[in-house]
Amino acid sequence: MLFLSKLSLLSLAVVALGPSVAFGAIAQVKDARRCGNEGSKPDAASEAVIKQATVKLSAAIAAAGRGASISSSSDLTGNHRAAVTSVMAPKQIKVYFHVRNFADQFPSSVLARALYLHRLRFIAVAGGNLSPRAIAGQIAALNADFRASGFNFTLAGTDFTTNRDYFESAGPGSTQQTAMKNRLYKGGPSDLNLYSVGFVKGAGKGLLGYATLPFSISPNSRTANKDDGVVFLFSSVPGGSTTNYNLGRTVTHETGHWLGLYHTFQGGCTGAGDGVSDTPAEASPAYGCPTGRDSCNSSPGLDPISNLQVHTFLAVPSPRGHFRNRRASPMDYSYDGCMSQFTSGQALRMVAASQQYRKL
Repeated sequence: MLFLSKLSLLSLAVVALGPSVAFGAIAQVKDARRCGNEGSKPDAASEAVIKQATVKLSAAIAAAGRGASISSSSDLTGNHRAAVTSVMAPKQIKVYFHVRNFADQFPSSVLARALYLHRLRFIAVAGGNLSPRAIAGQIAALNADFRASGFNFTLAGTDFTTNRDYFESAGPGSTQQTAMKNRLYKGGPSDLNLYSVGFVKGAGKGLLGYATLPFSISPNSRTANKDDGVVFLFSSVPGGSTTNYNLGRTVTHETGHWLGLYHTFQGGCTGAGDGVSDTPAEASPAYGCPTGRDSCNSSPGLDPISNLQVHTFLAVPSPRGHFRNRRASPMDYSYDGCMSQFTSGQALRMVAASQQYRKL
């Protein structure tokens, strides 16, 4: 079951606060956290399923490509960027945007017309609203980061909603996020819903984003779980006002979770860690864009600061929550500009998890 042409729907909900809150007003928050998934722990049964699926996938890829299906090219950090060869067609994921805003700011008739005419463009504006240019920029960033891992995202729709409560208070486990998702969710396990909010107060205050993992989905389920999806800070899109986190890598990082990845510092220096063999062990989240960091001296390799699943925290008050490094994995917490790649092992894990749980 290699990369099939089966479609996955990605739905993005953008919740806008309205004219009373400036676009940059939520950019500086003390004690900001990076990712709402930090407390997530691997489940032994799920990890066994993923391990077995990864082994089978690797064997199938090797057979189909005569041993050259997934290659790796080193970058300056010593990390590897996964490259999927022609033996597998990219998994196609459709994207739906749900934008929340105030009717008194944008009349519904104007919104409907603008959405129809400009839904592939998207730029962030005052009050949490996102323009077509900003939306298109986020999709482009997502594709740039996942293309080598075998995933492609296409915007399929955008909607706008006005709700201050959702915008300010939606967070992990909150009643606001439950109401928001129950109202806006589209599709099933293979469909990605994105929700753009402000993380102003409550359980999500200070976050850059959070996501659901695929492992709670029954391997044979086609039933929609409305809690499924990614919630992220609106000003973290490309060109947004969140300094150091405005290249769109918050959505990349959270989508990595949605496809089955843990943080690169999962488990610290011991144990199975993030369940990926080619990501060096990391004791804790990084700060800023450190170079030469080696927090696990007894394990080979420097910390994967450029990995897209790394979490790097700011040493000073930062914009809303999620902290990542670019020269690090997207699954660490480094600045957006420090993060650059997923490893081959991470790519295999995402493909295996998406096949097992999301039927992509």
